[in-house]
Amino acid sequence: MKDTTNSSKTRLNNRYVALTAILASLITIMTAYICHIPVPIAGGYMHLGDSLIFLAATLLPTPYACAAAAIGGGLADLLTAPMWTVPTLIIKALIALPFTHKNAKILSPRNMIAPLFAYLISGTGYFLANSLVFHSSVAFLTSFGASAIQSFGSAVVFYILAVLLDKAGFKQQMNL
Repeated sequence: MKDTTNSSKTRLNNRYVALTAILASLITIMTAYICHIPVPIAGGYMHLGDSLIFLAATLLPTPYACAAAAIGGGLADLLTAPMWTVPTLIIKALIALPFTHKNAKILSPRNMIAPLFAYLISGTGYFLANSLVFHSSVAFLTSFGASAIQSFGSAVVFYILAVLLDKAGFKQQMNL
């Protein structure tokens, strides 16, 4: 007699690994190359990679979501701004934590407020990284200002994607 529970778990884990890899690559591309909006406050740019981190965190179990976020964000920084790679690996993994994948819908009440907590994590993380790298007294303003713009833009895109994917029944069709 075949153990269907084991093969079912293996298929689901394989699906999670594949989706993690796809989302990590999309996060990298969206962060490093596509749709950059200059942010004069921080001397950097806003990207939409965080919106895909938010999406990954609503589709995947936490360890997979953190891996997609860290790998995607880390690779983007390795390709474009290597000095930020290590802080980004940590910060991007942490911004996935406020979200949950356990609801039938992507846009659950928890996931609606999670971008606010992701902003606080991101702002604090990049403030600490800015302080260590630049020893700057304006690190607070630049970190939280840039993170606010980044998080707001990413939240808007995440909400739009979530509504569209929920209407299409994406989680149910993917058996996530």
